[in-house]
Amino acid sequence: MATRLFVGNINHTATENDLQDHFAGAGTVVSVNIIQDKFTGKSRGFGFVEMSSQAEAEKAIAEFHQKEFQGRALTVNEARPREDRPSHGPRGGGGGGGYRGGRDRRDFRERR
Repeated sequence: MATRLFVGNINHTATENDLQDHFAGAGTVVSVNIIQDKFTGKSRGFGFVEMSSQAEAEKAIAEFHQKEFQGRALTVNEARPREDRPSHGPRGGGGGGGYRGGRDRRDFRERR
């Protein structure tokens, strides 16, 4: 069964092919995904590498964690399951309300 690894501190110029070639030294790489900023399209400096077995994943962690890759020491560990984020409903994220009247807040409190 394939095991997914989290890889952090990736050089922003590294490509998925670079990462795949690097991790191939530990075994069969099933997939590589470098996370990109959705607005700029630039690398966010972390990603995921899926190795074909648990043994290969453990070997990759042992070989590459805190080891240099393109000038940066990688963080490599087993990826945790993605946490569910709470939904804010159909209106999207909510901001705090707050008093927005044109008068001073003290005037508003005194009338209560």
